Amino acid sequence: QVQLVESGGGLVQAGGSLTLSCTASGSIFRINAMGWYRQAPGKQRELVAVITSGGSTNYADSMKVRFTISRDNAKKMVYLQMNNLKPEDTAVYYCNADIWRLGADWGNDYWGQGTQVTVSS
Repeated sequence: QVQLVESGGGLVQAGGSLTLSCTASGSIFRINAMGWYRQAPGKQRELVAVITSGGSTNYADSMKVRFTISRDNAKKMVYLQMNNLKPEDTAVYYCNADIWRLGADWGNDYWGQGTQVTVSS
């Protein structure tokens, strides 16, 4: 009914760049905050960045210099531009969004299936 689908992950050498995309679809009335999280093997999932419907952003301290989050409200998409990638950035990256469905009285938190980013040295 409502889903988030990520794309853009892959294998890249250290120092390279990748741009991740996430598209929301379904019976959607409004999308509020959207964000990116990541989870490396053996570690807990951590926040990468979030962006509100008005464009305000927030980043994890270790990523705010190299990563940029943006969104296109008309296309129902959120992006994560990643520059100067390091091996420690290797993880599964997940898209997250607070979405109000058509006819609903409140929003719900949705997650994508994740996309693998692998950075080689």
